[in-house]
Amino acid sequence: MQPPSTPPSSAEALLERCYAIAGLSLGELATLAEVAIPKDLQRHKGWPGMLIERWLGASAGSKPQQDFPELGIELKTIPIDSDFRPLETTYVCFAPLLMPPGITWETSNVRNKLQQVLWLPIEGDRRIPLAERRVATGFMWQPSLQEDTLLQRDWEELTEHIFTGNVESMTSRQGVALHIRPKAANGKVLTDALGPEGERIKTRPRGFYLRKTFTHNILINAFSSP
Repeated sequence: MQPPSTPPSSAEALLERCYAIAGLSLGELATLAEVAIPKDLQRHKGWPGMLIERWLGASAGSKPQQDFPELGIELKTIPIDSDFRPLETTYVCFAPLLMPPGITWETSNVRNKLQQVLWLPIEGDRRIPLAERRVATGFMWQPSLQEDTLLQRDWEELTEHIFTGNVESMTSRQGVALHIRPKAANGKVLTDALGPEGERIKTRPRGFYLRKTFTHNILINAFSSP
């Protein structure tokens, strides 16, 4: 058993790859792929996601498009506890702080990323050694009308703050399903944004994240369905 050398040809083929690795540990997958296993995730936070991308044949890398652009599918690995509760918020994409005029929810990268998502839960309990954490069964998700409306409402509220130069006064408490918080390796990384008077300012990069309450409901709906 080895990682595929080509992207999946269809959504069905992608799910088959998910089912093939379900129940295996990250250590087993890393060994089979001949990938070094870090001691922990303190300096390798994205390692599980990159390992899974390799096993599923994702091709987008860090580009601002879906992980499987030919299929229009985004991959989201999500660490969970023993009760299938998400252990952290889910990163969606960077929040452009100098947004081009005319951008709407329908044309936003957030909506593009969330049109169709392959969710892949992974054991995330820190008491379990990284190599022993198992991969759960992946599933496809598309936002319902209610979920899309909720995400749109949050996106519009958050982007309004950015457009009006109030990015510095935003907090992670804003937004019901979607929120914005700093996204950078450290506080020294800065980018351009609009200030309250329309002037250019320097501030920390921001990212859009899904709240744990929102992703928890996605998991409940997926695994409680008959």
